Amino acid sequence: MEEKHMQSVLISLLRQDKVQLWTEPFISDQQKIQELAQKYVSATEFTLEEVISTLESIRADTSRKDEGNKEFKETAVASLELHLPKTAEIKKKKVQLKTKLDITTQELKKQISEEYGFKHFNLILTGTTLSPGKRLDEQNVKNNSKIMVLVVSSEQEKTEMLKNEEKKRQQDEGFQRTQKGFQILSERDGSEDPTTTPFLEIADQKGNPLQIPDSERKALILAMGFHEKGRALMKKRNHSAALSHLLQADEQFNKCNSALLKTVDNYAVLQLDVVWCYQALQQLDCLNDARERLERAEDCFKRCYGEQQSRLQQIKGHTGGEDVLFLRLYLLQSLLAYHDGKKNQALNKLRNVEELYGQLGLDPEKMLQLLTLGFSEQEARLGLRACRGDVEAAERLITQRKKEKKELKEREREKRRRRLQDINTLVELGFSKRDAARALHQSRGDVDKAYGVLLDSAEAQSSDTQTNLDQLLALGFQQDMANSALRIMGDDLAQATQMLLDNQGVVPPDLLSPSPPSSSSEEPSTSYDSTASGSSRLDEELVNEALEDIPRHEEDYLDLTLDEEKQLMEQIRSSLEKQSSSSG
Repeated sequence: MEEKHMQSVLISLLRQDKVQLWTEPFISDQQKIQELAQKYVSATEFTLEEVISTLESIRADTSRKDEGNKEFKETAVASLELHLPKTAEIKKKKVQLKTKLDITTQELKKQISEEYGFKHFNLILTGTTLSPGKRLDEQNVKNNSKIMVLVVSSEQEKTEMLKNEEKKRQQDEGFQRTQKGFQILSERDGSEDPTTTPFLEIADQKGNPLQIPDSERKALILAMGFHEKGRALMKKRNHSAALSHLLQADEQFNKCNSALLKTVDNYAVLQLDVVWCYQALQQLDCLNDARERLERAEDCFKRCYGEQQSRLQQIKGHTGGEDVLFLRLYLLQSLLAYHDGKKNQALNKLRNVEELYGQLGLDPEKMLQLLTLGFSEQEARLGLRACRGDVEAAERLITQRKKEKKELKEREREKRRRRLQDINTLVELGFSKRDAARALHQSRGDVDKAYGVLLDSAEAQSSDTQTNLDQLLALGFQQDMANSALRIMGDDLAQATQMLLDNQGVVPPDLLSPSPPSSSSEEPSTSYDSTASGSSRLDEELVNEALEDIPRHEEDYLDLTLDEEKQLMEQIRSSLEKQSSSSG
């Protein structure tokens, strides 16, 4: 941390003075380096020896990178920075290694073993163990990547390798299941029976549903789903798996209209969560990305909450709960300022953090008072913070919030009951449940307009059906079989033709028998695959898994214990004090 800090301070001064150490006169004239170092000693808290050594290191690194980049462009040979374990034979901690990136990790390990004599070791790239059988470029290894060599025992290496492979397999599988579960939820339109079928709706900060175009609604549900899964993994301190989910959430958020992201704070919270994972995994290579994300978060909070949180006060009637987000924002800004060598900025931000931490600490007596009234620990914590420690105000707020939530649920239940009633009315007129639901959605709940939409669609479909039927008859199939095949296949000519060809022009009898009515859809199956019901069960499994990580309380993201934050505060404070005492 200290070496990185010194480099950041001096790089900042070099940029300020527009000094390029890798050019003349600094390459050949050592006296010039001495003079520059003397100048920077008075501007920093470092000794002359430390400044000279760091300037030499910066010059060597930059020259090496320039040469390496040129070589990589011309020959595709990459330069990797290996961080070696200290041994009696190896005094140097960092070494350069040249290699192509289309080789496997196992081949690279062989090269390292021959060069440095290590027998059993793992290679770690930004917190992840490289898989032996995979190519380097497939695992995000790039020119100038920093790789740690972690020496292990023979048995440990074998166990570690198996454990990591299993963990990676489980993570990948879990990731795919999460994605599939939220995809299913994003495609539901609320027409199913709410008592049996989960449905997600996007709401504002008061819990009222927002009108969002279908394409954006799907992206938002996926974004929020991945975000919640990532947050659940963060709570378990599994920051590596959390980060992959959070980055996927970020990708989905970026598919949404930027105007929409200005009305909700989810996007800002996500940026904070990504940077929190970076610091937890000590991914210092991500500093530039972290800086940009924190800027986006701060801008987004200002837009959502208004100056001095005035908009938030209007919407919610209180602002204390959101202070935990600003505490985390200032804390990460302090950490970045420290790494950038901006000591005063780091100190100022840390003071803001410590002030907020003092305000957000909870009095156990007040907590107990609210718990005795029958409120949960989470409700008590959120209520007290929102009302800045006022017990009576917190009690009123929690009670009011519960009442509003109950009323909102009632309104939503009534709205969906009326919607199901309207769908059933259209079904009785001969339309399928799915088509009726889509038409109602299109006409914003107007039954008469939906009926008109369905009639127009039926006329067009009838014309298409006749065309498809004529084509099947022209191929020599019987009219009753052609009709049945088209009906079962939802008027898909290619599938209907294939079914008849596979069965010598006859529709299998089991497909002709009427199927029992389903609670979620009256539509005939669009496939004659016998695994359809199994697939439906799997869908429900995936949906239930996805919903497990959706918190019950809409302000769960504000409910931080602040234990991790306190630990990071103390680390930064200690580093800053150590620096001051060494300069004194």
